[in-house]
Amino acid sequence: MPNAQPYRALLHLGILLSGRGSNFLAIADSIREGRLPGVEISVVISNVPDAPGLKTAQQMGLPAAAFDSRGRKREAHEADVVACLRQHNVDLVCLAGYMRLLSPAFVAAFPHRILNIHPSLLPAFPGLEAQEQAFVYGVKIAGCSVHFVDEELDHGAILVQRAIPVLETDDAHTLAARILAEEHKAYTEAIAMVASGEYEIRGRRYVRHNA
Repeated sequence: MPNAQPYRALLHLGILLSGRGSNFLAIADSIREGRLPGVEISVVISNVPDAPGLKTAQQMGLPAAAFDSRGRKREAHEADVVACLRQHNVDLVCLAGYMRLLSPAFVAAFPHRILNIHPSLLPAFPGLEAQEQAFVYGVKIAGCSVHFVDEELDHGAILVQRAIPVLETDDAHTLAARILAEEHKAYTEAIAMVASGEYEIRGRRYVRHNA
């Protein structure tokens, strides 16, 4: 091919996590197995220096950074995280079990460029322990949602939702495990939708061009 240019990923991901990062691993697997062409993980960042997910990223040879949030003002901590994301030319920030609320200033730094996954069918059961909330409430259908992050908790335009039935044999733990399996699929689907570039956000809706 004449004038061929060196390969460069179309979409650079920055992963934020606080724990083991199972969704981070699912994203990495999807990239490695070719389900997310034109996507690469540029950096993995944690607010917990000994987070297992951060150690896994280092073992995988991915750029990784820790900015301990304990005892720091949110503005100073977030400034370090944003600077690191920009240093690694991140296009899309993916929250993968990141146990901190992002400030409006952080969200404004990446408008419609931050994804979060939540283990409920939003707007039902926002906040912590969503799977347990759903089980205790007695719902018959549960699931997960991938959405753009805005200034409100578990809010923002939804890209993907995956639903599962709540079985008579379920308890809060088995339901959470079954939802997590759907999360791993949903996050890959949502990243692919963003990577396509063929969309716009109209109000609260993800609208695919020429759909």
